Amino acid sequence: MSSPLILITNDDGIFSKGLRHLVKLINPIAKVVVVAPDSPQSAQSHAITINQPITCEKIDVDDGKQIDFICSGTPVDCVKLALAEILDRKPDLCISGINHGSNASVNVIYSGTVSAAVEASVHGIPSLGFSILDYSETAELKHADNFILHLVRKMLDKKSNVCLNVNIPKFSDKPISGIKVAKQAKGKWIEDFDERFSPMGKRYFWLTGNFINEDDALDADQNLLDKNYISVVPVKYDHTDYSKLDLVNNMLND
Repeated sequence: MSSPLILITNDDGIFSKGLRHLVKLINPIAKVVVVAPDSPQSAQSHAITINQPITCEKIDVDDGKQIDFICSGTPVDCVKLALAEILDRKPDLCISGINHGSNASVNVIYSGTVSAAVEASVHGIPSLGFSILDYSETAELKHADNFILHLVRKMLDKKSNVCLNVNIPKFSDKPISGIKVAKQAKGKWIEDFDERFSPMGKRYFWLTGNFINEDDALDADQNLLDKNYISVVPVKYDHTDYSKLDLVNNMLND
């Protein structure tokens, strides 16, 4: 049997440690094609490029057996371009990551990492978005290798069109507690805009903030991560709030 075809992308850029680590990990079990941004694209969510051209070219990044393409677009652009112009067949799996930083709770709606995986799901491709709770470019990643490979193999085996948002605890002297299916924790960011002035006297703002977890459920992703579990949240692109359909119907017809 031929090796499965796996598309890998991310939002931290094609040279990020997280993506290169993931490629090295997946290479032995699949044919890997990487299509990833040429620069960091964090918090791009599901943005696409429509007002300027997108460049994409094959490059040599390391000595792995994968094929790498560097793209000037967003993470979602990378997936769209890969499916339409680069791959000769539909991939068996799309993996986005490993992202440096959390995509748990409300972070998922801002995430370019998860949105790339969701875009693959739109096209009927099983997908995974991996993130580690460590923003450092030198983050330790090997402690999650076995869990990542386990999830990838399960996804290839089951062939179900599911999109999973996977968050991994930061490396510590304490081993990962395990892996658990979770729901998205209810939470929010309390933003603070740091006001500054350029050398020319022009005022500008730099976004900062603190995340507030408002969910005490045991199966909420943030709470599982706090207990050193890997959280796995199934996500989808249908944003319809089905629980509110009757309410809105009644409101409009009252």
